[in-house]
Amino acid sequence: MALAGGAGTALAIPASGASGRTGRGSAADVLVLGPGGRVRTVEDRFLSGVALVPPALAGVPASTPTAFTGDLRGARPTTRGSSPPTGGVTLTPPTTSTTTTGPTTTAGTTTTTTGTTTTGTTTTGTTTTGTTTTTTGTTTTGTTTTGTTTTPGSSSGGGSSKGSKGRAQVTVVSVLAQLAARHEITAAQHGQYLSEFDAALADEKHLSGTRRAELVAITETMHTIAASGQMTVSRLPAMFLTLQRNVQWWTRGPLLTADQRVQFSGSQIVWEYYPDQGIQLQPLASFGEANGMYTAGKADYPAMLALLAQMLPLAADQDHGITWDYYFPFDGGQPPWSSAMTDGTALEAFTRAYLATGIHQYLVDGAEILPLLRDAPPRGLSIPTPLGRRFIQYSFTPGTDIINAFLQTVIGLYWFSHVSGNVLSMKLFEQGNAQAQAELPSFNTGAWSLYQPGVEDDLSYHQLVTGFVQELCTLTSAPVYCQTATAFQADLTTPPTVTPTSTRAPARHGFAFDFQLSKASRVGLVLLNGSQTAFSTSASFGYGSNSFAIPKLPAGTYAVHMSATDLAGNFTRVTGTLQVG
Repeated sequence: MALAGGAGTALAIPASGASGRTGRGSAADVLVLGPGGRVRTVEDRFLSGVALVPPALAGVPASTPTAFTGDLRGARPTTRGSSPPTGGVTLTPPTTSTTTTGPTTTAGTTTTTTGTTTTGTTTTGTTTTGTTTTTTGTTTTGTTTTGTTTTPGSSSGGGSSKGSKGRAQVTVVSVLAQLAARHEITAAQHGQYLSEFDAALADEKHLSGTRRAELVAITETMHTIAASGQMTVSRLPAMFLTLQRNVQWWTRGPLLTADQRVQFSGSQIVWEYYPDQGIQLQPLASFGEANGMYTAGKADYPAMLALLAQMLPLAADQDHGITWDYYFPFDGGQPPWSSAMTDGTALEAFTRAYLATGIHQYLVDGAEILPLLRDAPPRGLSIPTPLGRRFIQYSFTPGTDIINAFLQTVIGLYWFSHVSGNVLSMKLFEQGNAQAQAELPSFNTGAWSLYQPGVEDDLSYHQLVTGFVQELCTLTSAPVYCQTATAFQADLTTPPTVTPTSTRAPARHGFAFDFQLSKASRVGLVLLNGSQTAFSTSASFGYGSNSFAIPKLPAGTYAVHMSATDLAGNFTRVTGTLQVG
């Protein structure tokens, strides 16, 4: 999932895989870190060019389903959002009350607890200094915290500290302590999280260069999320699994190039490297992986189910539904943030898990996603429109309209509603479908697809959106989908059109040679004075009006030779004349 682009351009969560589809023409290489730090390169066949409509889904009738009358939300797994994840496996929560006497030392942090009794949520007489915490005679009864003394800690933020005005700073450590005091996590969970965080801080001190910088970026981002008040119980598993994976990689694995996808032995969860932000969890790519496994056939169903079992505990449990957050800054947005495209892809994955197994719980899990797709920002991921509803790519920029992300969410809702019979899902699909049909023509330049208004797709995204539109044509038979799919497919084999519009230029100084271009292409220009080349150049341009800067030329008549090669490799050549002077 490569995040890249020009300044001020919001990009979709990159095409690492949505529903088992990508714009990439061949399988991508993934680095897998195994025991002992051994790294092997594997070809990820699940994230490369699979069938748009899997056979098991293609037979599902596109008709109004019989609605379920029961509650599809059901009971949530007790392990979600509480226990530290280990290798994708959620730990079993222990009992809440503990009494500990004597010191415990973990990766450079010493915690001494004497005569501690926990019976409620009041903490009396706590002193925190740096990364060493000493608690003596602590009694917890009720719901008020008193007698807390905090002194500044290390620069790494390994404890709570007071600012210049005496106000305690909020850190990862202080939030964990608060969650434990409120019994939102158990004492054992608190101890494990604190141990892992302190161990990471200790590892930072033993690393250098890129390795240290990347691990520091992870711990600093965790502090940022904690300070913003968004380090909630349900986010702890994803945040601390991210910490674990970065510790593993930067202490054992090789240095990485930007956008490299990685996995870890024993897990199919997809991660990706972002320079200066470490290795980050990629929910979209991971659910795309699950969908690709379903498409690959029954032999890969167990791997699909195992991956979904690893992803489910990583969901952020909102007060009205679940989503899979992203825990790194991106394009001006601060973590945690979420995406309707990811949730739509997750809906497909849970639908396919149900089709593969007949286990109704997968539909229950999928239904928990729907409230986020129903509600408007900042709580949700959609915006009501006069025609229906637009699903947004980024929770932090609800006005950004990215067509491939919108269409993928609509596709996910289609499959979930038609397989589950969920009334809310069907309503959301109908609203999104109406808005998507109205918007889609504005994303067709007549020669290529637009990524967002005014920004052309690159080749992989053009192929991706073509697949989405073709799938919606197959599913709904709506003329706008079918006509657009035909046009986008034709664009892949149609040469660009380049038209010179400058016919005269001054002889005394340089000038702009203007031309029109039908779609993004590499354009070449040669000006001939007789048989001699007076000027030649080439550059890449987007569709519309463009120009080359031409230096001062002697007066005369010049033969113009222009060529253009589009992103798909189609070539065209035109000639003309230019009168200078």
